[in-house]
Amino acid sequence: MIPLYALVLIGVAVGALTGITGSSGVLIVVPALSYLGLSFKDSIGSSLLVDVITTTSVIYVYFTHRNVDVKKAVLIGLGAVLGAQVGSAIAFRAPVRALEIAFSTFTAYMAYVSFRRSKSPSLNVRSLGLGRAAYVLAPALSFVVGLVTGTLGASGGIMFIAIMMLLFSMEVKRMIGTATLAMFMSAASGAEAYIADGMSDVMASVIIGVVAMLSGIYFARLANRMKSSTIYKFLGSVFVLTTISELVKII
Repeated sequence: MIPLYALVLIGVAVGALTGITGSSGVLIVVPALSYLGLSFKDSIGSSLLVDVITTTSVIYVYFTHRNVDVKKAVLIGLGAVLGAQVGSAIAFRAPVRALEIAFSTFTAYMAYVSFRRSKSPSLNVRSLGLGRAAYVLAPALSFVVGLVTGTLGASGGIMFIAIMMLLFSMEVKRMIGTATLAMFMSAASGAEAYIADGMSDVMASVIIGVVAMLSGIYFARLANRMKSSTIYKFLGSVFVLTTISELVKII
């Protein structure tokens, strides 16, 4: 039985991460629940359900600041929904050790990307200028994000941002709001698959999610007043800490 206070602390941390960066709570939930006794796969399933709950308040705040592009979010999210179903089927059959190594590699790379972007704010608004072709590539790329959602529990917030950076010209706060809505769709698809297979702690997820939803409102409002470079530095730091904690556990 995981102590209530531990679940509340995890929830506050997840609310801060999702509210400020639009990133999945997987960076906090999976390592924390794994250390507290859940299996790695159950932690992934629980993390996805937490993301479903948490993102509702964050999406609301970004909506009120007019920082959500619904059309692009749905376009990207639909590809991820299908990818999450395929990815979860792969995860159910994959060795836990392989998933943990893949998770650590992913967080280490994203730490590098985040710190690099913090030094080049102009990267936030550049795209490849593909015109209508971007609307064809978006769901295809998001399918790959969905695969990561299903296998590693990362609902794709930062990866959706990367897709929008490549294909569309958007300001970083609008990208975060749009990515969070797409992440909600991706997480819901992945969570359904894990819950159906009995790989999640629903009660722990609900407690963490509700706390994160409430704290996420505060941190999302804070993020809408922060500089883009500060947001990326915060995210990079979280990726570094997560990578270290996972490597210590693997070693």
